[in-house]
Amino acid sequence: MKWLFGNPGYKLLAAGVALLLWGVSHGTNPIERGFDVGLTLQGVPEDLVVTGQSSDAVNIRVEGSRAALRSLSVADIEYVVDLSGAKAGVTRHEVDAESVERPRGAQIVSRSPASIDFTLEPRGTKAVTVREDLAGEPAEGFEVAAVQVTPRRVWITGPEREVRRLREVVTETVDLTGIDESFERDVRPLLVGSHLTLREESPIKIRVEVSPLESEGAPAE
Repeated sequence: MKWLFGNPGYKLLAAGVALLLWGVSHGTNPIERGFDVGLTLQGVPEDLVVTGQSSDAVNIRVEGSRAALRSLSVADIEYVVDLSGAKAGVTRHEVDAESVERPRGAQIVSRSPASIDFTLEPRGTKAVTVREDLAGEPAEGFEVAAVQVTPRRVWITGPEREVRRLREVVTETVDLTGIDESFERDVRPLLVGSHLTLREESPIKIRVEVSPLESEGAPAE
């Protein structure tokens, strides 16, 4: 039993070394983590619009030490797809996960999907009228005297087949319930078609002129 209780200092030292080696081994043994990496499109030809894609992200599995993967955040990485030279129709992009930036010592072990299909359509541009959408009634004794929208026409761009059908765009609803004075505000256009955007992101302003109702029987000026 002497060996069991003798030399406590050496035993503590041995225990410390064992714990250190255990920690080192667990810190360096490779582990795997999976990430859904968002797509960033670049090089899309100006005369085309991306109207569909078979996936919005690439799932990658990364192998590396705990320390390396601890510093890897999905918010800091992206998968860039270059569509330079693409034509109208469906184009297939083979996923190259090795292009994803990662910490030193980490490696990609798998990715899904292996390829992504993109649908591109010809771009169209058209000037259309802006129509205000008003709701509600002014306060008692008041009426809407005039409504002015600036600009009255805007340029819309997007897939040619959708742009061609446009005649006007409607603004978000402006509530007039209970108002008793004139006002002006910025409004957003409601673009119903998918992938439609304003060619210029300048604000649309609506001005509503409110005036008191003339009393019945009051002499005209």
